Amino acid sequence: MGHPVVHAEIRSSNPDATRAFFGELFGWTYPTEGAYPGYTFVDTGVPDALYTAISPLQGDGDLVTFFVGVDDIGSSIESATRLGGRVVQEPVDVPGVRFALIADPQGHVVGLAQQMDQQMDQQMDQQMDRQMG
Repeated sequence: MGHPVVHAEIRSSNPDATRAFFGELFGWTYPTEGAYPGYTFVDTGVPDALYTAISPLQGDGDLVTFFVGVDDIGSSIESATRLGGRVVQEPVDVPGVRFALIADPQGHVVGLAQQMDQQMDQQMDQQMDRQMG
């Protein structure tokens, strides 16, 4: 039996600021509150997307890591830094995808993933073949 990812959650010491940051960056909305005070579900605007929520702390510290698909990773990084976030890991290209890690102003680390087109993917494969010898 497989074990799919079924939920993503950002637990924050300042959930209102966390919601504002990701709402501005990705256009997320928070239409539904959960059973826990301050817990809200995330509407990413994509039907049947991963079940995701933002909540107040429920343990020792802030935590989360997951990847969000973006059309332009450079533009997303620029927006994140403009909104007070920072780059945790600069963009890295691997066959099929470019990824990076950012953090919001409270330090929540979130991945960004940009699908690469077929031509760029072929160029990456050729470059990796040359490097491997």
